[in-house]
Amino acid sequence: MSRLKGAQQGRDVSVVLCGQAGQGVQTVEFLLTRILKLAGCHVFATKEYMSRVRGGLNSTTIRVSSRPVAALVNRIDILVALTPGALAHVAERLSDETIVLADQAVVGDNANPESPFVLDVPFTQMATDIGNKIYSNIVAVGVLAGLLKVDLDHVTDYVKRYFAKKSQEIVDNNVQAARAGYETAGQLDLPEGLDWNIEATESVKGDILVSGAEAVGLGAIAGGCDFVSSYPMSPSTGVLIFLAQHGREHGVLVEQAEDEIAAINMVVGAWYAGGRALATTSGGGFALMTEGISLAAMLETPVVVHLAQRPGPATGLPTRTEQGDLELALYAGHGEFPRIILAPGTLEEGFTLTQKAFNLADKYQVPVFVLTDQYFLDSYYNLPTFDVSQTNVERHIVKTERDYRRYAVTEDGISPRGIPGHGEGLVAIDSDEHDEEGHITEDLDVRVTMNDKRLAKGEVLKQEIVSPELVGPEDYRNLVICWGSTYHVVQEALEGLGRDDTAMLHFSQVYPLHPKTAEYVKKAEKSVVVEGNATGQFRKVIRLHAGVDVDEGLVKYDGLSFAVEEIVEGLGQILS
Repeated sequence: MSRLKGAQQGRDVSVVLCGQAGQGVQTVEFLLTRILKLAGCHVFATKEYMSRVRGGLNSTTIRVSSRPVAALVNRIDILVALTPGALAHVAERLSDETIVLADQAVVGDNANPESPFVLDVPFTQMATDIGNKIYSNIVAVGVLAGLLKVDLDHVTDYVKRYFAKKSQEIVDNNVQAARAGYETAGQLDLPEGLDWNIEATESVKGDILVSGAEAVGLGAIAGGCDFVSSYPMSPSTGVLIFLAQHGREHGVLVEQAEDEIAAINMVVGAWYAGGRALATTSGGGFALMTEGISLAAMLETPVVVHLAQRPGPATGLPTRTEQGDLELALYAGHGEFPRIILAPGTLEEGFTLTQKAFNLADKYQVPVFVLTDQYFLDSYYNLPTFDVSQTNVERHIVKTERDYRRYAVTEDGISPRGIPGHGEGLVAIDSDEHDEEGHITEDLDVRVTMNDKRLAKGEVLKQEIVSPELVGPEDYRNLVICWGSTYHVVQEALEGLGRDDTAMLHFSQVYPLHPKTAEYVKKAEKSVVVEGNATGQFRKVIRLHAGVDVDEGLVKYDGLSFAVEEIVEGLGQILS
């Protein structure tokens, strides 16, 4: 099926907005996705952007569909070019079936797109006629809503709601801009027979639109998080901002620390005092936290760290995406100690696994890491409200007796955890090696005993490993393994391949590995790991910890996320 025919049948339309930072691209995205959802359309949106406050070239992809969608596609059905260079920026994604909407007075003649359908839409002049060129982005909202056959009342009602706190004049002008764009859409000289009328689904109207950052933030709140400390660092900042916006209503104390070292030590101190704390950061910030991670391990104090991955080394590409910090999380902190690493693949898992992270940290008194990336955090789609019926805050704090020993040796390595002021006992802790009471020691026999005690928790916590999800035939010949944010893109790619001999195995817990990992791999005639890094980090984890080699690796590390078409092409070559 060609791109054009797919759009004509109203199944799925890919809209891309490309402009400069500060030009209002995100406003168009925000308004359009909400308007479309309220009209009953399934929507998915994600973005790629430069590390600039203003200027540069950024693009947002919005998929509008009659079925649920949650993955990036390279295909562009409609491109709205808002600035010179926009066409060149997305040139590799254009086809002879792409409809380009561009203000010729703005973009000029310096681009020669592959698409023959370049329509001159005077966004700026229309906005200026209304009163200010600032309204050009709302004109774009109207044009796109008109092309997608959204009821005009849905458009104007939401525009009024969005600008309700502004003056009446501004509200009226924005409504006028949306109407002008909508009317312009009906006058465009589109290819004959083109129809982008997406079939509406009534239940979609009641869905929520939530981003990965919001899902992680909501999961932290559901996990009983009452303190978050962070130094802002993209792409993790979205989680910090969300908790800052909603912290007061949910009892979360938010602290923007002076640096990441202070942030992790505040989190360690909060757990020691009986709180349930979160540190949210990205690669370079996490690197600074590693001494604090090791401190928490020695103190046997729970910590939860959200690690939002981006390309390194060093500052790398600070606003791009990569699954490059798995080994960093796996080996973070000097010395040997157990840990848990979760990597949600869906927004639902972003919520449930972050919630679960707090209970696991509390129960086993170990560091728990939640790995996401820029693509996961900045993407969103419509879905039913999160199911909170199975969420519960598990607290494992004991009231201390007078003879309390913080590090009492137990069979499973988990000592009863007391907190200062809760009971009669003294809660003594120390970053040096210590005895059962928490006093410093250099007794080498005690050292071995205490180290064995800590490591024993690594065995018992395997009882709660999150099982990998098998999607596709159980009697597969080919197995495509993925982890974290690649869930939806790999799933849709396999649907596109249409092979009944191939299944997907997605890991949302990447350490410790599920005990049946080797069994899954050995069952396949050919296996491949899809991941967003250069060296196949998860493939190496499987080799090291499951003792089995995966045949092939499909990797990407240019700072952009996988698109469905890339997975289809890559797997098609590997599995042929």
